[in-house]
Amino acid sequence: MADHVVPHFHNEAGVPVIDVGSKKFMCIGARPPFDHPHVFCDMGDDTEIICEYCSTLFRHDPKLDPHDARPAECAWTDAKAA
Repeated sequence: MADHVVPHFHNEAGVPVIDVGSKKFMCIGARPPFDHPHVFCDMGDDTEIICEYCSTLFRHDPKLDPHDARPAECAWTDAKAA
């Protein structure tokens, strides 16, 4: 379990939609220290989800790596090292 890191994404840029490679991830709103409480998002069988805290729309793109996003700057790279 310790070798599995849940991807984290943020919307500091304020884009309307973020495509992500994982259906289970954390939305952190903006980058720390201006992040909102980290919200666990699970799309289940759906292909998109809206963060209940910041209203960012996330869409699943199976062509992306689970830790990647489009736009790329919306992937929180510090979470990969955690």
